[in-house]
Amino acid sequence: MQHYRQISFPPGRVLKLLLLTIPLTYAAAEEQATLDEIVVSATRIETSVRDAARSISVINKEQIQNATQQLGIDEALASVPGLYMQNRYNFTQDLRLSLRGFGSRSSFGIRGIKVMVDGIPETLPDGQAQVDNIDLGSAERIEVLRGPASTQYGNASGGVIAITSEAGTAEPYVEGATAAGEFGYRRLQLKTGGRFERLDYMVNVSQQDFDGYREHSRFEGKLANARLGYALNDSDSLKLVFNHTDQPIAQDPGGISAADVAADRRAARNLNVQFDGGESLDQQRVGLVYERVRDPGTLTVRNHYVWRDFKNKLPFVSGGSVGISRFFYGAGVQYAFGDILPEAFELSAGAEAERQDDDRQRFDNNDGEPGALVFDQNEQVDSTGAYMHARYHLSDAWTMSAGIRYDQITFDISDRYLADGDDSGSIDFNHVSPSLGLNYKFGEHVLFASYSNSFETPTTTELANPDASGGFNPLLEPQVADNFELGYKTGNEQVYFEIAAFQIELEDELVPFELAAFPGRTFYSNVGRSDRRGIETAFTWNGESGFGVNLSYTWSDFRFDEFTDENGNDLSGNNLPGLPEHFGYGSLSWVSGQGLYAVFETVYSGELFASNANDVVVDNYAVSNLRVSREFDQGTWSVRPYLGLNNLFNARYNSNIRINAFGNRFYEPAPERNVYLGVVVNFEPQG
Repeated sequence: MQHYRQISFPPGRVLKLLLLTIPLTYAAAEEQATLDEIVVSATRIETSVRDAARSISVINKEQIQNATQQLGIDEALASVPGLYMQNRYNFTQDLRLSLRGFGSRSSFGIRGIKVMVDGIPETLPDGQAQVDNIDLGSAERIEVLRGPASTQYGNASGGVIAITSEAGTAEPYVEGATAAGEFGYRRLQLKTGGRFERLDYMVNVSQQDFDGYREHSRFEGKLANARLGYALNDSDSLKLVFNHTDQPIAQDPGGISAADVAADRRAARNLNVQFDGGESLDQQRVGLVYERVRDPGTLTVRNHYVWRDFKNKLPFVSGGSVGISRFFYGAGVQYAFGDILPEAFELSAGAEAERQDDDRQRFDNNDGEPGALVFDQNEQVDSTGAYMHARYHLSDAWTMSAGIRYDQITFDISDRYLADGDDSGSIDFNHVSPSLGLNYKFGEHVLFASYSNSFETPTTTELANPDASGGFNPLLEPQVADNFELGYKTGNEQVYFEIAAFQIELEDELVPFELAAFPGRTFYSNVGRSDRRGIETAFTWNGESGFGVNLSYTWSDFRFDEFTDENGNDLSGNNLPGLPEHFGYGSLSWVSGQGLYAVFETVYSGELFASNANDVVVDNYAVSNLRVSREFDQGTWSVRPYLGLNNLFNARYNSNIRINAFGNRFYEPAPERNVYLGVVVNFEPQG
């Protein structure tokens, strides 16, 4: 076993490191700066990247859609520092995202990160989110607010991923796409958009099938995504968003041991095959956003509804067949003050209320067929929050920002299976989350510092009792964190550079574990105290010749300060499992004047631990990919064929590590080198 030495960086060393980077980019900053032109809204006060006292990454349409396979959102976000991602190829477990360690505990879905799509939350009131219904084929832009943001969004806010769909264009168009590749990859897409008087529209439908690299890992999915905008007058507008997701098959091959990996990387766990492990889901999401822009201020009102039917089969008998019928709805209002305030002062305030209503049942899993009912309860989560954010420009150089939010979250369970007693009950959590930030601008450079407090409750799934009865685990508490950040950024039309250092002190961090009686099912406990510190840096250069470079690197030191696990083992001082100390990204791209596009990228992950005990080390790896496309224009038609090579150098690595898995079944091997081909055809009648 490899042992890691405790590394610390006092504030003085961090400041010295930041200041040393300034001369490296000063010469390039003499040209016209573009930091002011990149405007983001995930901060709750619309602001440029320059004025935000936070670390923010912005991904554009080209990075999201051009020649990508679009199996998962991680393809688009691979270059974002501080964001560690796993599990692209297991559609049952969903993508695992971690921002500065928040979200790393998740056994499926996303925790600790607020996901927003077109201003509508994908994250539930209890803090869990899925990205299986994100339509990358119509995504225009992704903003990533790195670091806790409970002041902006309340529960489950280790960071924010805000996705914006394409709006209708001035010229109407119809676009079709098809792609195919190894391991049974197939994709079809049809998209149209345009404007008609006061109405703009975009509608996209797609189907994606993937037989999978491993046995028992087949996936089928259909998506329909629409965005309609209507201008009521010059200052009032409505936006309607609709999404339908149908995934009838998503098989789970399960985690396997190191010996099993050595014997056959493509094998599924035998019990997952026996019990037909996997899930199916059907979901509809409807959202309406009204915006009124006046000189005194801007009013935004949103309302949304989500219906989700979900079935999951786990690899054991007792309660191994799960069914959830969910109704999630909510509303929010925000007012951004305008001319009625002094010019140097910006202020926004808002309130939100949401409800999650789950009917959850468990049946015995008899070799893939549902058996006797053993669990039946209704779970309701009510979340209300109110917030206020302000920014004051002290001078041309100095800007101060502050925010505060109050949240109350209520979990209420009605037990309808009384054969083992009545486990009905309720739990209330409430929290006040303040934040404070400071920006200093000199020339085209920005130094910033911030403090924020964040909290995160257990989700309804994580509150499950380890004794397998209904009701709540009465021992679980929300995790609370104090977050400190210091950073520097600069940029112009050709060069962008940023570096940020952070320190996070957590109490009652939530960590997962498995039990022998329920293999594949995850339970949770609290850590006494834990500590996280790290450095994130990114560099982008776009030359006049068409060549571009995109680099990012993250160093992190995440540790348990005080932790005694469920077996009484003192694990204080150990590293958090599932997260490497080092990871990074590098790409070289080229865009020609003749429509040729090529990008060669490498994703690197350092060694990490698979368990709280730090007794299993997962090797580091580097995976390289190549994407090439060429666009041909002919009047009203354009054709763009493309080619992708994944894992170009045939690296042996794991696409996911199951933390603290029982029986040492930590590993989900990733595919070997594989290729895919596709073509996009666009028709603009008025082109």
